[in-house]
Amino acid sequence: MPIKTASDSKLPPVIWGTSGLGNIYQALPYQTKLDIVRNYIENSPGTPVFDSAGKYGAGLALEVLGKCLRELNIDPKQVIISNKLAWYQTELKTPQPTFERDIWKDIDHDAVQKISYDGILECFEQGNRLLGNYVPQMVSVHDPDEYLAAAKDEKDEKRRYQDILSAYCALAELKKQGKVTAIGVGSKTWQVIERLTADVDLDWVMLANSLTLKSHPQELIAFIGKLHEKNISVINSAVFNGGFLTGSDFYNYVQVDPNTKEGQDLLNWRKAFFALCEQFSIKPAEACFNFGFNIPGVNSVAMSTSKPEKVKENIEMAAKKIPPGFWKAMQEHGLLSKNDTSFIG
Repeated sequence: MPIKTASDSKLPPVIWGTSGLGNIYQALPYQTKLDIVRNYIENSPGTPVFDSAGKYGAGLALEVLGKCLRELNIDPKQVIISNKLAWYQTELKTPQPTFERDIWKDIDHDAVQKISYDGILECFEQGNRLLGNYVPQMVSVHDPDEYLAAAKDEKDEKRRYQDILSAYCALAELKKQGKVTAIGVGSKTWQVIERLTADVDLDWVMLANSLTLKSHPQELIAFIGKLHEKNISVINSAVFNGGFLTGSDFYNYVQVDPNTKEGQDLLNWRKAFFALCEQFSIKPAEACFNFGFNIPGVNSVAMSTSKPEKVKENIEMAAKKIPPGFWKAMQEHGLLSKNDTSFIG
């Protein structure tokens, strides 16, 4: 099944993230997970697309997603699954997983990182076994920026980058063999995506925490324009800066300290933003989604929730109209520059 490109669109406006199926921060009951998957499938205006990864709950998210789809009698040809590859499920030998402490709750496995030609193929095959009858059409190397950032020195960084390129050679072979449809990359550091586009033929990219109402560098917006010209699809993820823009205490997953100037600046910005949202009867989430979705070249926004009743509401944000007066007020209060709203209708 083809995926959305800048010229031939098949991806829906909202792609569904599955970290919750892997028990991120909390262990959800299976029925809740099943209801989330059902509600997304029933309300997606296009072919439902699920974004998953072996890292999510050490493979639990993939396993649960496959189980839910089978229980709902979903034809494998009627859904698209993106599997971000790099983490391989292993036996849990310690009280809690070693790969990401204090993140995943009540999981029965651990995970090890495998970024290499053979390693990424092992992750792909294991992911398929966990999914069951559902084979991912979209694949990528998971968080290459974090892998590079862990380098001990320049020599190690070069070696790690070669590991990543080798992994992409394996993915290219899968695509050539017809086992997958599209190759992409997901990264919190967009400059790593830019670096990879010079060495790898990509079909899609997923940006995380990089392109939000609060933070949207002009050079990144220009880069997205270049991706659009190359027919590379762009999925915008984490448009709430890790939940901070909708009320969380964490900005990009780091707790905000009100006793620092940086922390106080963030809190003051959010306070003024919330006040304008209330004045215009707009939910903060709606403004964030609208901004992140309407940047030229962005095809979809990745969303997730632990509450089944929120799924339909989240999807409907793609069609929510924000009055021009709101954006003008954001400019007048110094929360946006004049260039920031040139693409908002």
